[in-house]
Amino acid sequence: MKVDKKTLPKAQMEFLVELSVDELKPYLQNATEEIASHRKIEGFRPGKAPYEIVVREVGEMFVYQTTANFASDAIMSKILAEEKIEIVDQPKIEVQKLAPGNPFIFKATVALVPEIKVCEYGKVKVKPMQEIKIEDKEIERVMTDLQKMRAKEALADKAVEKGDKVELDFDTFVDNVAIEHGHAKKHALVIGEGRMIPGFEEELIGLKAGDAKEFELAFPKEYHEKSLAGKKATFKVKVTAVFKIELPKLDNEFAIGLGFKEFADLKKHIEADIRHEKERKEEQRMELELINALIDKSTFGEIPEVLINEETHKMFHELEDNVSREGLKFEDYLQHIKKTEGDLRLDFVPDAIKRVKTGLLIRHVAKLENIQADDQEIEAEIERSLASYKFHPAYADKLPELEKNMRSENARPYFANMIANRKTLELLKDKVLEKDRGGSRE
Repeated sequence: MKVDKKTLPKAQMEFLVELSVDELKPYLQNATEEIASHRKIEGFRPGKAPYEIVVREVGEMFVYQTTANFASDAIMSKILAEEKIEIVDQPKIEVQKLAPGNPFIFKATVALVPEIKVCEYGKVKVKPMQEIKIEDKEIERVMTDLQKMRAKEALADKAVEKGDKVELDFDTFVDNVAIEHGHAKKHALVIGEGRMIPGFEEELIGLKAGDAKEFELAFPKEYHEKSLAGKKATFKVKVTAVFKIELPKLDNEFAIGLGFKEFADLKKHIEADIRHEKERKEEQRMELELINALIDKSTFGEIPEVLINEETHKMFHELEDNVSREGLKFEDYLQHIKKTEGDLRLDFVPDAIKRVKTGLLIRHVAKLENIQADDQEIEAEIERSLASYKFHPAYADKLPELEKNMRSENARPYFANMIANRKTLELLKDKVLEKDRGGSRE
C-alpha cells in the first residue's frame, strides 16, 4: 500500500492512498458478504452467495463502490491510529481510481484537532461565587405576579383607572402616514404595567368604553425599531371595553389554593426558588469567566473551518427555534432587523470561534487529566435524562422512542462526553478557585 501525505492550509491534511489488486481483495470479499447478507438471493443463505452471483444481482460497480467504502474507512482509521493524528470530523473521501482488475486509489482530506497549550491553572484569577442575598421586594414581585395569575376581571361601566384592563382599537401615524404594525383591534392592556411607550397608558386614564381620543407622543430614542426612534407619532384610539381587576388577598387561603399548607410556606418556597435561580446565574457567571480567562491565557493552533461552520450553523438554528417559539416567522424577523441569513451567519462567527475553543479546551484538559465517564455514571445520566421527559405532556407519545434512542450504543459516547465535560469544568473550578493550586499543562 502506498500512502502519500501533505499538510494543507486551514488545519487540514491530505492523504493519497493506493491499494494493489491483491490488497483490495479482502475488502472486496467483505463488501460481497455485506451485500449478500442484506439481499435475498435464491438458493443461498444470507451472506453466503459468491462474488459472481452477487455481481449478477446488483452489478459489478455497485460491489466495487461498496468495497471502496469498506476499504477507505478501514485504511484511514488504521493510518490515523498509527500516526496518532487526531481529527475533528470524518475524513472526506474522493475516489481517484476504482475499476475491476486495477489498483484502488483514493484521496482523504481530514481536519486536524489544533494544537493547544493550556496556561498554568494558577495564573487564572476568577472572582469566586458571591454571597446570595434575597431582598423583600424580590419576593413581593413574585407574589404580585402570582396574584395577577389568579386575578378575576369583570366588565365595568366606569372610567379607566390605573390597574384596570382595557381593550382598545388604535392606529399610529408618523407625518400623517400610517406606520407598519401600528394598527390593532381589541388590543388588551393593563394600565400601569408599562407595556406601551411612555405616556400612552396615562392618556387612557379617564376614558370609558366607546370613548375615542387622539394624542401625540414621541417614541423613545432607544426604541427597538430604529426608523421610529425619537420620532413623534399621532395615536388615534378608541376604548372598546373596561375591566375591573380584583386581586386575591395574600393570605393562607391564597397559599392553600397554590398547594401550600399556609402563607409562610409559600413565602419560603418563593425565597428558595429565587435563591436557586440566583445561585444558578452566579455559577454560570463564574464558569463563563473561568473559561474566557483560560482561553485568553492559552494558545490555540489554527481552528479548522469545519468546526467554525458547524458551530455557526448550530447557532443560526438555535436562533430560528427561539424566534419560532415566540410565534414569529423567521423571514419577518430578518426583515425587522434588516439582515439576511448571510449577514447573521457572519455576525455569529466570533462567538462561534469562542464556543469551538471552549469545547476544544475542555476536551484537551479532560485528556490531560485523564477524566472519563464510567458505565455506572453513563447509566445514571441516561436515567436522569429520561426522568426529565417522563412527566412532560409533550413527550408522552414519544417516550418509547426516546428511551430506545438514549439506550442505544450510538448514544453512549454523547452521554460520556457530557459527563466528562462536566467533571472537567468542576476540576478547573477547584484548581482556579483554590489558592496555590496550579501547574503547567502543555
